[in-house]
Amino acid sequence: MPKAGITPRAQDYSQWYLDIVREADLADYAEIVRGSIVFKPTGYAIWEAIQSGLDLRIKATGHVNAYFPLLIPKSLLLKEAEHVEGFAPEVAEVTRVSGVELAEPYVIRPTSETIIGYFYAKWIRSWRDLPLLINQWANVVRWEMRTRPFLRTTEFLWQEGHTVHATEEDAERETLLILHDVYGDFLENEMAIPVIKGLKTEKEKFAGALRTYALEAMMQDGRALQAGTSHNLGQNFAKAFDITFSDQNNTIQVAWTTSWGVSTRLIGALIMVHSDDEGLVLPPRIAPTQVVVVPIYKNEAEKVSVMATVARLTAEWKGRIRFKVDGRDNLSPGFKFNEWELKGIPIRVEIGPKDVAKETVAVARRDRPGREGKSFIPQAGLTEHLIELLADIQQSLFTKALKFREEHTFFATNLAELQAAVEQGFARCYWAGSKEDEQRIQTDFKATIRAIPFDQPPTPGPCVLTGQETTQQVIFARAY
Repeated sequence: MPKAGITPRAQDYSQWYLDIVREADLADYAEIVRGSIVFKPTGYAIWEAIQSGLDLRIKATGHVNAYFPLLIPKSLLLKEAEHVEGFAPEVAEVTRVSGVELAEPYVIRPTSETIIGYFYAKWIRSWRDLPLLINQWANVVRWEMRTRPFLRTTEFLWQEGHTVHATEEDAERETLLILHDVYGDFLENEMAIPVIKGLKTEKEKFAGALRTYALEAMMQDGRALQAGTSHNLGQNFAKAFDITFSDQNNTIQVAWTTSWGVSTRLIGALIMVHSDDEGLVLPPRIAPTQVVVVPIYKNEAEKVSVMATVARLTAEWKGRIRFKVDGRDNLSPGFKFNEWELKGIPIRVEIGPKDVAKETVAVARRDRPGREGKSFIPQAGLTEHLIELLADIQQSLFTKALKFREEHTFFATNLAELQAAVEQGFARCYWAGSKEDEQRIQTDFKATIRAIPFDQPPTPGPCVLTGQETTQQVIFARAY
């Protein structure tokens, strides 16, 4: 049975998502600020977990953090024509201050390639200054027409890496390093979200980029969500902002740049990949709280005995398990069980007077609601049992999500099969079409090419649209 207040996924997936955001206390609509949300403590704690995990990986690859201004002179944005054209519909401008018209409007950053390019041109002089590897944790503003919490909001949080290199090979190596070793590793091993890695088509690539690589994940309604992108910008931005360097032969060269980012839409992905009709489900490695302990007692004597046992058992967890003891006396155990299920805590431990007497505890795993996921465990060895159980839950969530994606990915050999496939999930097919052909598929079937996967077939086949023989396969899907 679905939780009260949560619409079943099968009935209305979109409403189910909004119900999870509300009932799990992740966010609130900031209706006084168009298209924005308030990250409530529960939701922001998940973002902090994502941020800290990614930050460690980013720094481990030699990058350092910095911060650049929120306001960008409009003239900077106009310097790279393809870039400004791509972002023009979403750009918000500041034109007046204290009632006085500004001589030049400021753009509220939709992304920071332009202002960072300006400063990189000042800082880089020689090949000795390269590579320049900087990341920024920031907020951005894009004036979205249709918004949805975490997935698409006017203001959102993200990280954006911006690097400069001496050669195209170095820039390409950087782009793929971030895609595989930072984003791919984090999404699959920490968030338990299987991803398809691949190249974006010319139609779908980042405005102004030479090449865009992406990670695409499947949600439980069969739609794709772009979970992260890494762009080899070529020399486009370097030429626009005069990012040059003197090489070892004292010859002036134009640099090669990259940019890459993930955002708070990862929280949306987390919800839609793992959660169920009972509420939010969090993979243990990303969960701010991995284990919640609910003490159960009816009187003061029982409370003293139970709480002493709780203190003894949890003393071993410090530094090994992220846990919380719910000692609120004004709420019933049943209310607490319901609340922590809604908020997706991976494991719930219940300890009452009978458990104290028997030297046992009740353990409930969130990924298996109801009796199936509940067992009684001896207190002796409980810490090791919980650590093993957390690892099992983490792997089980990934395996379940991967199985779902595999079962909802179909090979299409003609347009009828392509249309049927994207109504249920991903369509994989041979493709030799043009940008105009892509647009035709998008118009007719509301689906786009999400990626040209790195894993390509050894043998050619006919294009799903043109019939032309090709060795290239793509993934079509409807997307968020």
